[in-house]
Amino acid sequence: MRAEAWSDIVQANASSYGGIVVGIDPYLPDVPAAFEQEGSSADWLTRYLDFVLDRTIGRVGFVKFQAAYFEAYGLAGLNALSLAMKRARSAGMGVILDAKRGDIGSTAAAYARAYLTPANAGGSGDFEADCLTVNPMMGPDTLEPFLDCVRRHGKGLFVLCRTSNPGAGWLQDRMTGNRFVSDRLADLITTVGKDCLQGAHLNPVGAVIGATVPQEGRRLRSLLPNAIILAPGLGPQGGDATALDALRGTHLGDLLVPVSRGLLRVEDRSIALDKYEQLIEERLELFRTMIATPATLSATG
Repeated sequence: MRAEAWSDIVQANASSYGGIVVGIDPYLPDVPAAFEQEGSSADWLTRYLDFVLDRTIGRVGFVKFQAAYFEAYGLAGLNALSLAMKRARSAGMGVILDAKRGDIGSTAAAYARAYLTPANAGGSGDFEADCLTVNPMMGPDTLEPFLDCVRRHGKGLFVLCRTSNPGAGWLQDRMTGNRFVSDRLADLITTVGKDCLQGAHLNPVGAVIGATVPQEGRRLRSLLPNAIILAPGLGPQGGDATALDALRGTHLGDLLVPVSRGLLRVEDRSIALDKYEQLIEERLELFRTMIATPATLSATG
C-alpha cells in the first residue's frame, strides 16, 4: 500500500517535476508501427506503455491513464493498464485514472472499491489509482463512496466542473437561479472537500476545468482557492498559456496539466523509435515551458 496521501504526492512531485501530467490514451493509429513489428503484434500495447514510462519516470511527476482506451482493447488492454498503473505508482509517479465514474450509491461504491481501495482494505489492487476523475451530475450523494476513500485511504478526486469539450457550455454555462451550473459545481466541490483535508494546503477533492475557457477558469478558480485543478485541453483542443494563468492559484501544485495527443501522437507511423524518443523529449520540454509554475509560488502558498 502506498503510504502518501494524494495532496502530499502532488505537492512533492510538483516541487520536483512541475505540473505536467503525461496523458496516455493508447490508440494504435497514433502510435509508431514499430511497436507492432517487434515480437507478437498482440503485445504492442505493453511495449508502448513500457517505452513511454521508461522515458518519463524520474522526469515527470504525474501520469493520467484514460480508461476507455484500455477498455477498448478488451482483456489485453485491462491487463496492460493494471501493469502500467502498478509500475508508475511504484516508481513514485502520481497516478490519475481518468474514468469519469459516477452512479447511484451501491454502484458508486463498487467503482470506489475498484479504483480507490487498497487490496488490504478490500479492493482488488488491480486498478488502484492515487486519484480518480468522477462525474457529479447525478447529485452529491453519488460522490460519497469516493469521498470515503479520500478520507480513509488518502486518495484524491477530480470532479467534473467546467470541461474542455466544445459542447460543455450547453449545460455547464447555463444559469440556474442566478448562478452558472459550473459555479454550483465548484461550490459543491468546496463543500464536500471540507472534511477531506490531508494536512496540506491543497484539498484532495479537486476539479476538472478545461484550459480552453480563461474567463470561466478565472471565475471558478476564485471559488476553488485551495483545490487542485486538472486542466485538460492544452494543444490540439486550443488551450494556451493565458488560460493556464487564469486557472493557477497561489499554492504549488494547485494546477496539473495533462498532455496526451500533443505529446505522444505521431503523424508518420513509420518513424523510428529513436526518432520517436527524441520527438517526445522535444515536446516534453516545450510543454514543460508552457506549464512552468511562476517562481513566486511555494509549498506554503
